[in-house]
Amino acid sequence: MNPTRRHILLTATAAALTGPTTPAHARPRSGTLPPHTPYWFPDSLPPGTPPAGVTWRSLARWRPEDDADLPFNTSTVPLANRFPTGLRQARISALVSFAPTSGNPSQGAPTADVYAFTHWAYLDELVFWGGSSGEGLVVAPSAPVVDAAHRNGVPVLGTVFLPPTAYGGRLEWTRDLVRRARDGRFPLADQLVRVARTHRFDGWFVNAETGGGDRGLGTDMRDFIAYLKARGRPHGLRVTWYDAMTTTGDIDWRNELDDRNAAFFRAADSMFVNFNWTRSGLRSSGELAERLGRDRYELWAGVDVEARGRDTPVDWDAIAPPGGAPHVTSYGFYRPEWTWKSAPRDDPAAFHARDDRFWLESDGTWRAPAAVVADRSTLTALPFATTFNTGHGLGWWEEGRRVSDRPWSHLGLQDRLPARRDRSVRFDFADAWRGGSSLLVDADTDTVGLFTARLPLSPATVVELTHRADPGASPVRAELAVTVAGHTSYLPVPEPGPGWTTAVLRIGGTDGRRGGTIDALGIRLRGSRVRWRLGRLAVRDAAPAAPARPGTPAVTASAVAPDGTAALRVTWPASRSRGVRHYVLHQSLSGGGTRFLGGTCGHAYYVPALIRPAGEAVTRIEVRAVDELYASSAPAPFLFHWPRKDT
Repeated sequence: MNPTRRHILLTATAAALTGPTTPAHARPRSGTLPPHTPYWFPDSLPPGTPPAGVTWRSLARWRPEDDADLPFNTSTVPLANRFPTGLRQARISALVSFAPTSGNPSQGAPTADVYAFTHWAYLDELVFWGGSSGEGLVVAPSAPVVDAAHRNGVPVLGTVFLPPTAYGGRLEWTRDLVRRARDGRFPLADQLVRVARTHRFDGWFVNAETGGGDRGLGTDMRDFIAYLKARGRPHGLRVTWYDAMTTTGDIDWRNELDDRNAAFFRAADSMFVNFNWTRSGLRSSGELAERLGRDRYELWAGVDVEARGRDTPVDWDAIAPPGGAPHVTSYGFYRPEWTWKSAPRDDPAAFHARDDRFWLESDGTWRAPAAVVADRSTLTALPFATTFNTGHGLGWWEEGRRVSDRPWSHLGLQDRLPARRDRSVRFDFADAWRGGSSLLVDADTDTVGLFTARLPLSPATVVELTHRADPGASPVRAELAVTVAGHTSYLPVPEPGPGWTTAVLRIGGTDGRRGGTIDALGIRLRGSRVRWRLGRLAVRDAAPAAPARPGTPAVTASAVAPDGTAALRVTWPASRSRGVRHYVLHQSLSGGGTRFLGGTCGHAYYVPALIRPAGEAVTRIEVRAVDELYASSAPAPFLFHWPRKDT
């Protein structure tokens, strides 16, 4: 094993607020528990008491009806269909630790300092990595991550992590997991399926590294994996096995597929091969997979980038040989959030620059994923729109007006974004049309490719672009590049005014009279030293009506902090309209206007710090539904009554 993998054992983090929840009009208690992403032990708990901020839970005893945090932890975005833009051979799985196991907020956080991953087009599977012997071993992915991944067609797996004994692993936890019922069922496999279906994610990554087992335990684990796969398959769930335990029941990282671990590969959907593989070992692994009647690309060759990122030495030719030879296996990136961990804090632009280099730019030693695997697109139906929102920012804008100057993050609000970007095109966080960012072109440039698509084209199809030139920038002429049936047409875009300008371009005449398909969208810019922003791009036929407003919201718990701000748990019935993308919450201000509080794809939101205007006894808050074109519903308001100081 690689020594750097010992960083996988996450430790407990800062304590969360504790205390029972209370109705909005009751006297607040000592605090309101913020909802957190859930984690469990299989059944038995560690001895002693949990660290501060950690809650020990048994998966065997979990029931959805008893889970007060469930409304905040349920994904609502279905897994999108997508298509490859080129030949598909090798694929990519990524094991990512978005946050520590405990204390991970369910609904984003009031900071922009997060791993706001955007390169979904290159992933076939995301593993929400976590777990430790001091917190919990079974980790469900957070709803915002699942929503963002699903919008881009990427399935997300939770983690079952049984750590080495040297790092607190206990063999009883492995035995708890694979315990059989009298009728032969595996109760905790059924619970894992229940958790994934209830939270609406896509399966489990099982990593058994606790030593001391015997052949009987190895047989039980193999049967457990096969049962978990069979029980999850009707619901679209998948299982990935990590190369650690062998059929003997002990731990022996094989670094290849062989007769010691092939039984687990046959039982699972795919296998993550440990990091110390060799060129010959990967070749024999792919050959054995095919002799077993399996796809060689169901093997993920582990690449540990946690410590060194792009400086990690990798035998790239062992996975994807040069000269057009078939790929040998797929890629398994371990901890690519190195790009975030090694970036300057609280600088989202610097993070995205590093992340773009990791995924898009090759050099003498680093072979970027974009150079090897085909990207995928989910642009197959209308309407489609994007405001180039990355899911975090240093403020929040609506129709070009800044309505919050607070940092924020919530990946569920992230848009579908261009897959391939060069250095002249970047996300910028100083100005936006909606959300926290816009797409900035800052260079002498010609054509900027944006999206590969299979969007239906009719005589009524239009494209809307909201754009602007930065103050003092050189004049720029913009044209919309539309590719239909292999032919690209360039449609002039009216020059922007002093601020954001929306242009509506009818493109149905491109090939819409015969009923065609939009294959690609881009921008051609003419000018020197361009500084031009794209704040919104939308493709639609008829403009739909605004969505229906949600049902009446309710505050299910509240507490006032010593600084005078209030924390609220808010839930509401879903809008009756189809095509609702997400919901946003605003605080009404006494002098007119609103302050953005947050947004979510679900029907519950935690407001961590509601600011009380001086002397205000009652604060009005509004919830709106937002559709795929970013049209907002009428508000669904509710009132929060601030407690009197003598109560």
